[in-house]
Amino acid sequence: MVTEPFLTVFTPTYNRAHTLPQLYASLCRQSCKLFMWLIVDDGSSDTTEVLVQSWISQGNIIIKYYKQENGGKQRAHNTGVAHCETECFLCVDSDDYLVDDAVQILSDSWLKVRDNSSVSGIIAMHGINHNEPIGNFLPKEITFSPLTDLYRKHGFSGDTKLMFRTAILRQFPYEVAEGEKFIPENYAYLQIDQKYTMYLVHKIIGIGGYQEDGYSKSIHKVIYKNPKSYMKVKKLSMDLAPTSKYKFLNAINLLSAYFIVHQKERNFSWNGYTLAAYLTGFLLYMIRFKKYAHEV
Repeated sequence: MVTEPFLTVFTPTYNRAHTLPQLYASLCRQSCKLFMWLIVDDGSSDTTEVLVQSWISQGNIIIKYYKQENGGKQRAHNTGVAHCETECFLCVDSDDYLVDDAVQILSDSWLKVRDNSSVSGIIAMHGINHNEPIGNFLPKEITFSPLTDLYRKHGFSGDTKLMFRTAILRQFPYEVAEGEKFIPENYAYLQIDQKYTMYLVHKIIGIGGYQEDGYSKSIHKVIYKNPKSYMKVKKLSMDLAPTSKYKFLNAINLLSAYFIVHQKERNFSWNGYTLAAYLTGFLLYMIRFKKYAHEV
């Protein structure tokens, strides 16, 4: 039985003082209090710090607050993992919130697999409301799966809430390229999936949509501004892909970003897949990224 905080709810935030109160309220409503809230403020210039300090003084839940120079969500994630004091770590974005029994669901589920060292964490669902997931439901016939296989092999196309063992996350920090602020989250997940599996919980525990100023709404523009980090993820995806088909598809995406920075990437490592993907990668660059050339 868990009797002390086992979970850190981690929130990276940047100028989201207008959305954080909804998340805070949901954390105060949790039926299980075995968690702490760790906020990494990525250089906000709004009233975030004043707001969080007022919540800390109220003492309704345990809150840890750190502020750093703006460096992007993944650098904030690294900071959060470094400061985490609990066994498990759950990222909840500043524009999302948790259902009232989310921590209880995670606690009950974790007790079932906690002693299984092959399990890196828990996959639950993210919804637009309490009953409707974003995308589709987790496949009911699956109990354990690496995150990558869930999408590639089992036909899942929805959003997830992921709880990990903190000790495992510490082994796979995000490596954002110098001068950039974004790297896709699956950079860490791909590596974790090579050694571990995850336990599926077929319930919606997080709720929220996409903000107009968020990454998801402008992902191609974000990639254009952070091409070296994106290339790093696609190179890793290509190297770890289980079939030639997936190696080639990742090579196409890798090449599409290469054409953003190719004048500076003189040490690009060519192989059979990247050579074969050259033309298609260039076409994808023209479709996705060329239009942003005048904006950056």
